[in-house]
Formats: sequence, structure tokens, C-alpha cells
Amino acid sequence: MKKVALITGASTGLGREFARIHSQRGGDSIIVARSADKLSALKQELESEFGVQVKVIVKDLTQDTAAQEIYDEVKSSGITIDYLINNAGFGGHGKFHEREWEQDLSMIKLNIIALSALTRLFLPNFVARNNGKVLNVSSTASFMPGPLQAVYFATKAYVTFFSNAIAEELSDTDVTVTNLMPGATETEFAKTSGMDRTDLFDKAVSAYSVAEDGYNGMLEGKLDVVSGLTFSQKIMVKTVPFMPKRSILKQVRKMQEL
Repeated sequence: MKKVALITGASTGLGREFARIHSQRGGDSIIVARSADKLSALKQELESEFGVQVKVIVKDLTQDTAAQEIYDEVKSSGITIDYLINNAGFGGHGKFHEREWEQDLSMIKLNIIALSALTRLFLPNFVARNNGKVLNVSSTASFMPGPLQAVYFATKAYVTFFSNAIAEELSDTDVTVTNLMPGATETEFAKTSGMDRTDLFDKAVSAYSVAEDGYNGMLEGKLDVVSGLTFSQKIMVKTVPFMPKRSILKQVRKMQEL
């Protein structure tokens, strides 16, 4: 029986690669994003190339009612979701007190509230049938505070701890929650957030390789998957817990300065 994945932020970047990987492996999908044109093109591409079924839901997940509307549409269509891939998210560069508050508020709504709401809506169905997998896309940013991306780093810390906590709550079931923590990845995120001009994204890895690591980790029921780090970044991540916080803050800020 084909597995059905619901993938948010599917029009570009990691979300698009998740959709391709799932389709390559014979799965049907529901793809969600704001861009109707991009989703429609992706639907045609996946159905033609892989012989799968793809349902499009055009939705702005920063809207308060979006998660419930997605859940209601899926339920009314009679589709059973096997994999929930909460990928949608965005960042933004600059000093917190100088950034537009509406942009950061939208970031919180998308990165935290929409992800939590969709998980809360679909998880009871998974638990009731004792089957299902959740993949939440966090970031290696969740390991530390992020000067010049204060809200983004904080939202990803939430995703990591939220994902790990509910994974333990579900440890006596066959439902799993996997937390994907990419490093610098070649997606539109870097351009949107302004990070493509920083040292942090100097050696970004392909979105496909990161998505594949995350997807495979989800299938294996892993707790955390770290992907796309250079050797120096791996060293930094491992040493963060032992470094003075002031030193970490200065180092992270330097990496993100334009």
C-alpha cells in the first residue's frame, strides 16, 4: 500500500526535494505552500515522472486558521496521512530591534505555531492506529543563540525541543517523531533571509542530500538527524556546550555579519 505524505513548504528547497524523494519511492503526497503555480507544476512533474498521485493545497500557514483548514480538507477527502513532514519555515537577518515586527511575528507563526498545530491535529490519528511518522525540520541553529537572527534561532530551538519531547511521550507506541537539523543548505531560504552573503553559507550543501538524510532518518525513526555540516561546523557544534556563552555569541554573530 502506498504511503501518503503531507509536506509543507513544498514549492521550493527542502520541501520540493522531500516531495521528489517520497515520489521516487512510490508514495502519494499532499503538497502545501502559498504558490499555486509552483505547486501545480510540481504536481504535474511528480505524477508524470513517477506515476503517483499528488494533491495540492494552496495555503498561507502564517494565517491563524490555516492548519485547521488543511486538516479539515484532508479529512473530508478521506485521505489517511502516514507521514507528516513539517518543512515550511523562513528566517530573517538583522538586529531584532531594527527589524519589522510583522516579519518576525509571521516567522513565529510559521516556524512554531503552524508546525505545532499541524502536529497536534494529525498526531491523535497516528496514535489511534499506532502508526505514523512525523518529520519536523529544525536547524543546527537550535544548538545556540543567534545574534542577527535572534527570532529564527529561537524558533528552531523550540522545534528541536518540542520534537524531542513528544518523541519521548510516544516512545511506548509505534509512532515516531524525527527532528532534522540541517546546516547551511542551498535553498531560497538563504536569499530570503539575506544569509547567502555571509560566511555561514559559504559552503552550503545541496537541498537534495539534506532532504534524503532527513527522509531516511524519519523512516528509521531516529530522534535527531544532523545533515549538511562542514568539518569545521561539526567541530563547532560539538564544542558549543563547553564554550563560554559570550564567546559563542560573538562567534555566531561574526559568522552572520554581512
